Amino acid sequence: MPTHNYNTLEDIELRKDELRVQLQGKSEKIGGLWRDLFLPKTANTKGELIANLINNSVTAIDAFLLVRKLMKTYSWLFQRKKR
Repeated sequence: MPTHNYNTLEDIELRKDELRVQLQGKSEKIGGLWRDLFLPKTANTKGELIANLINNSVTAIDAFLLVRKLMKTYSWLFQRKKR
C-alpha cells in the first residue's frame, strides 16, 4: 500500500475526495452485484422455468436447514430466563 506525504490541508482534502469517489464507485458496483444476485431471472423456455423453480426450491430448503441448525446449536441464546 503506497504511503502519501501530505504537506497541506488541501493535499489531505484532495486525497479524501479521491478516496470518496473510489468508495462510491465500489459501493455502486457491490450494490449492482447484490441486485443481480437476488433478482429473479426470467425464463425464456420451459426448461429454464423448471430449472429456476428447482434452484429456488433448493435455496429455500437450504435456508430452512441453516436456520434450523443455527437454532438448534444456539437455542440457549433465545431462551427466556426463569425468575
